[in-house]
Order: sequence, then C-alpha cells, then structure tokens
Amino acid sequence: MTVTPADHPLLRRAIALAAEAAAHGNPPFGSLLAGADGTVLAEERNTTLTDRDITAHPELKLARWAARELDPAAATRTTLYTSCEPCPMCAAALQQAGLGRVVFALSGEQLLTVRPASGRPPVPQDGPALFDEVRAAVEPYYR
Repeated sequence: MTVTPADHPLLRRAIALAAEAAAHGNPPFGSLLAGADGTVLAEERNTTLTDRDITAHPELKLARWAARELDPAAATRTTLYTSCEPCPMCAAALQQAGLGRVVFALSGEQLLTVRPASGRPPVPQDGPALFDEVRAAVEPYYR
C-alpha cells in the first residue's frame, strides 16, 4: 500500500504531536492510532526525557495501548501514523500488537541526515550459546 492524500491529515497530526513533544523538552516524535474509518483512537508523544524512560517512544506506547484495548481483529484494521519511521524496538512491538499498517513522514535514513549521531557505541552481543538448554525452556510454551 502507498501513502495517499487521505493519509496526509492524520500524518500532519502526528507531526504536530512531534512538535508538542519537543515543546515539552522531549525528542520530536509523535504518533497516533486510527481506526479503519480514520477515527483517531489514541495519540502519544515522545516522553523519554520527562519520564526518564528510554522506552517512552510514542509508537511503543500506542502498541501497548492497542494490545490492551483492542481485540486482534480490530487491531488489524488500524493504521499508526507517526512522524518518523519506527525504530526496531517499536517496530517489533507494533508487530506483536497486530497493527494493520504504519504510515510515517520521515524515514530512519532521513532522520540520520538531520540529527547528530548519539556518540554511543553499539553494545557488543555474543551468542547464540546453550541452545539445547534454552530450547528446553522456550519450546514448551509454543507447543
């Protein structure tokens, strides 16, 4: 599916929510969740700094809301409008919440051209290890 002119008003609202986040001292990211008919179901702003919570991204907050408040069929009929392409953490949460579609204004690649790098090095990761032991703990859940 592609972005259509019908998406623009809701995407503009997400951009306005991003400006509101910045006006309150947070990174400029905002999102809203709309139903199949375009009705806004919930809105969120980034509050990572004011909440002192590195996970307080608006997309993640809306994924949590949808998982709590919507049945799976309703979730698949929603569209998340967001000022910037969801980060990997948020994208995974949106998938887990079963949302139907995401429309974003600024891509992650474009974001890197307008904001400075964090300066933090990647966290080294080692693994996999102890496959048989972890499989014994995980596999029964999925049977």
